[in-house]
Amino acid sequence: MVLTATNAKYSSERMSEAFEDFRRRYPAFDSTRQLDDLRAADYARLDKHKHVYLDYTGGGLYAESQLRKHMELLTDNVYGNPHSTNLTSMAATVLVERARDYVLEFFNTTSDDYIVIFTQNATGALKLVGEAYPFEAGDNYLLTYDNHNSVNGIREFAHAGGATVTYIPLVPPDLRVDEQKLEEGLKLATPTGHHLFAFPAQSNFSGVLHPLEWIERAQAMGWDVLVDAAAFTPTNRLDLGKWQPDFVDLSFYKIFGYPTGIGCLLARKKTVHKLRRPWYAGGTITFSSVQGEGFYLTPGAAGFEDGTVNYLALPAIEIGLRHIAEIGMDTIHTRVMALAGWLIDELMSLRHSNGRPLVRMYGPTDTTMRGATVEVNFFDPNGNLCPDARVEHMANASNISLRAGCHCNPGAREISIGYSEEEMAACFKDKERMTYEQFIHVIDGKTTGAVRASLGLVTNFADVYSYLQFAATFIDQAAQ
Repeated sequence: MVLTATNAKYSSERMSEAFEDFRRRYPAFDSTRQLDDLRAADYARLDKHKHVYLDYTGGGLYAESQLRKHMELLTDNVYGNPHSTNLTSMAATVLVERARDYVLEFFNTTSDDYIVIFTQNATGALKLVGEAYPFEAGDNYLLTYDNHNSVNGIREFAHAGGATVTYIPLVPPDLRVDEQKLEEGLKLATPTGHHLFAFPAQSNFSGVLHPLEWIERAQAMGWDVLVDAAAFTPTNRLDLGKWQPDFVDLSFYKIFGYPTGIGCLLARKKTVHKLRRPWYAGGTITFSSVQGEGFYLTPGAAGFEDGTVNYLALPAIEIGLRHIAEIGMDTIHTRVMALAGWLIDELMSLRHSNGRPLVRMYGPTDTTMRGATVEVNFFDPNGNLCPDARVEHMANASNISLRAGCHCNPGAREISIGYSEEEMAACFKDKERMTYEQFIHVIDGKTTGAVRASLGLVTNFADVYSYLQFAATFIDQAAQ
């Protein structure tokens, strides 16, 4: 589409002027200018291909220097499967344990308080908790509407064990947790039994930062606390010396891009003994017998790591975390919040000629207790929703990577878009007797999501300005 007089202020010719205005409004941004040099040196492919990457919550970007360091390590040495005491196995074991130790150091804790269990990703860490947590009748699983599906999925283990599952609702438009309902939920814990409370440190849908003060509060009331840190850790400091949840899940690629396929569960030593593994596998035991049908589980993290860990990729975890540490998480946070603040202000100011707002924002409209995830839907001059998939398709044509959908967070989507409990329950009433095609027809219209722009490590002003240029092209256009 062609820019009109209404949105001409977002033309590329005006970017320099807009940048200076941005710097006046967000002076702290200038303290992060080192990241512009880093982008030019280590992430040059972005500007080489003129790509605007705004999907950091979907996946972080790796630096070229990370790849070089990892390849040098692999090409200069010989490493074998760690489950042995031969020379190459021991060499690999050293690197695996170094990675484990540095994860603890990065999150400001020690092996006295936490163990690091390597998994495929954050989902793998959550599944491990779900299948091993000793849910029984009389126990409770408490969680917020604002959770990733992998956290929601733990409810199936809770139901199977006979535990009660309770959801804490969100309050629109900011999509923060209803504090009164939270207090009522926390009172469900009894002096006996096992009770698990799960929430995301940062919403992967709205960007809301949920209070980490809930951790100690819930623990004091008899809960084990699971904090989903997957969307939080790429741009925020998680200090486990200060906050001590019982379980923390994360995916490393969301923090520094490479390698994919490795996450971890940080498990508090005071609590990890409660987990009961439903099976054993190679790598998790010190001894097993066929005739005796017995086994001894390996103590510590290895007892939870099924099979052989990804020992050739694990050294890249230490490399990636050191890369982030050298930059400084505070620097990253300062930068993305300045850019997010400007982006939110500008998106909210966009109007059609008849005065109606172009976008509806889901989540806080300022930077108080929120991250750099900006979730919106576009509406035409008559108030009709422009399908999020269409917006994503058009962004692709402009070489902009956004993300459309509910982002595996159905609770936040349902509350923000306004679906009722009755509407959603009706979708599943006869699910078992339907074909897949019939089920898709029933839920048609209930799968609408929103458009997410998430900022990260090397986002610059040109990126968010390009998104504003793109957004402005929807002014006075009919939804299709």
